[in-house]
Order: sequence, then C-alpha cells, then structure tokens
Amino acid sequence: MIGISKLYLGTAEPSDVLRYGSASKKLPSHLLQFSIDKKPVVVWNMTKKCNLICTHCYSKSDAAPGEKELDFEQGKTLIDDLAEFGCPVILFSGGEPTMRTDLPELAEYAVSKGIRAVISTNGTLINDSMASRLKKIGLSYVGISMDGIGETHDKFRGVQGAFNAAIEGMKSCKRAGLKVGLRYTITSENTKDVPEIFELLEKENIPRVCFYHLVYSGRGEEMMASDLSHVETRKMVDMILDKTADLFNRGMKKEVLTVDNHADGPYIYLRMLREKNPNAENVLKLLQMNGGNSSGYGIGCVSWDGTVYPDQFWRNHPLGNVTEKPFSKIWTDMSNDFIKSLKEKKKYVKGRCVKCRFLNVCGGNFRARGEAVTGDVWGVDPACYLTDVEIT
Repeated sequence: MIGISKLYLGTAEPSDVLRYGSASKKLPSHLLQFSIDKKPVVVWNMTKKCNLICTHCYSKSDAAPGEKELDFEQGKTLIDDLAEFGCPVILFSGGEPTMRTDLPELAEYAVSKGIRAVISTNGTLINDSMASRLKKIGLSYVGISMDGIGETHDKFRGVQGAFNAAIEGMKSCKRAGLKVGLRYTITSENTKDVPEIFELLEKENIPRVCFYHLVYSGRGEEMMASDLSHVETRKMVDMILDKTADLFNRGMKKEVLTVDNHADGPYIYLRMLREKNPNAENVLKLLQMNGGNSSGYGIGCVSWDGTVYPDQFWRNHPLGNVTEKPFSKIWTDMSNDFIKSLKEKKKYVKGRCVKCRFLNVCGGNFRARGEAVTGDVWGVDPACYLTDVEIT
C-alpha cells in the first residue's frame, strides 16, 4: 500500500511515525503502513456468498456460501486470538460481508477487543439503517469497490444497476457519519474512467480512494491480458499523482493510495528527484519503513472455512486452519520453512530483484503475481515497471 498523498504531497513525515513509537498498536490508521513490528492486518473473508459476480474476484465468490464457513462463535474465537496477538486491524471481506447477518455483532466484538474494524464491500446492500448501525458499533471505515463509472462498473460486477446501488450505499455511509472510500482495480478496460473517479471524489466529498493494480488470482487470473503494459502503468501512476496534486492545490486534501504494486514507491521517489522536490529523501525513509510487500508478515488472510493464507490473493499456499490451531500460532510457526521464508523474502527473491537498489523499499513486489506467471514462488513480478537503469 503506497500512500500517494502521504508521500508525494508530504502529509506524512518519518518524525510522525517515530513520535508514536512505530508500534502497530500505537500508530493511527493513516500511518499504520510504516509500523516497525508489522503485526498483521488480517483480512477475514467471512463468507464466499456474494450478490454480484465480479470478473476479477480473487476468491471466485458467487451466490453460494462456502463450505464450512466459520460460525459466530468461531468468529469470536478468531477475534479473541487476533486481539491477544496484537493485530491492529481486522478487515471483514467476502464474498460480500454484508450478506452475513452477524457482521455487525462480530465487528462490534472486534472493536470491544481493541481492534480497528473495517469492511470491504460492494456497497449495494448498505442502506441508512445498516450504515447507522455500523457507525454506532464503532466501525472505522467502509471501503466500497468501484471499478468504473456507470456501465463500466456494471460490466465488471456482472449485474446491471450495481453502480447506482453502490453510490446509494456510499451516500448512506456518509449520512451516518461513517468514513467511506472507494476501491478501484485498474485494468485496460477501465483506465478511461479514472479521471471521472477523481471527479466523483470531489463531487460527493469522498475522503479516500485506493487504486489497486490487477492481481492474477481467482477470476483475475483470466484477466491477465487486460493488465496494463509497463508504459501504460507509468502513465496511470503519473495521472494519479497529478490528479491528487490538483485536488490538494485546490484545497481538497483527499487520501489517495495505490495498492499491490510496490514499484510505485520507488517510481514516486524517482519522480520527486527529477522534480527536485526537497522532500524526496524523507519519502525514501518512509518507503524503507514501509518495507514493501508484507504478505505473510504484515498482512494475512483467513478464509471462510478458517484456512490461513499469506494474503487474500495468494490462495494456493495454505498455512494452516484456525479451527485446528490459533492464527497467532500458525503465523509465528518458524518450524515451517515457507512461513519462515515469508518473513525474510529479500533473501529468496530471484532475477533482477536480487541486485535492485530498491529491494529494501519494494520487498520483491507481489508474490502471487510473480508465481502466477513464472511458476516460481520467488519469481520476478512481471508488473514491475521500473527499468534496468532505474534499479541499478
């Protein structure tokens, strides 16, 4: 996760992180990515069931619930363990998490245990009543997936009217006083709508947007040909930087992030050097604090049946199951060579990553994408768009 507004526009400084002691439990949410202990943010795919059929869904969710979904009491047991382990955030996801009627109770329970609770949703099922309830229980954030404007979004989501329903869900969150933001997966099929997403941020006064690079996982693997070329990716990141700066210059300080391509960090730094930005070296320090890819270290995933994965996309490497062993024990089992290697990725990456001067910033980029293309867990992520000249 690369904070465009934090880095390029200087809304975060290394001193901000140090002032809180750099620990996950002490850092406010907007600085969490720079924690020193990397206690994992945990994505809980609490159900496979979804009312939409998204073309790029990493979990291949559909109308049917998953087999052996964790029940309410098992969910509480999971949350108890995450709280004791010191996980700062639990992200309730799916499928569509709002299709579980016990979502509010489980989120409230997480909050009562000192964990920040957030949800990732398609937004179509959120009405004023649900939004008010989520606000009352102390939910920190609602991330609504939106992959285009109007028909573009509906095509991605596989259901006519999904865009309008998501907009209404977003408005319900705003009326309830819930912090809400957008989540946008970029492909060649929706790049044209990115400028309109920035217009939507402005028009609806939405405080946050995360732009996700496509990951070749689940149904997303079938969309590999729709990913951007390296040249197109550079242009897209430049556009996001320019649009964010434009909003800031006009007094609208939105939180803008890119996700799932850690080459974005060095790219921003190099652009700032070209622009002779005096804050460039502070940005490099923050990127080093971030450390790049944290799958199996700073982020983890628990699927609907309790299976633990290194992240929500990398689902062909189960690490254990919380119905048999607590997440905290699975996550810290250094007798498992693969789990151990996830904490030390820089030792194992291959190819051009080995000699890259930004390895301590990128961490070898996204493993799920690298393995999907090369067949090697430690193979080079093909979405790295930095040139050989830039990395040496």
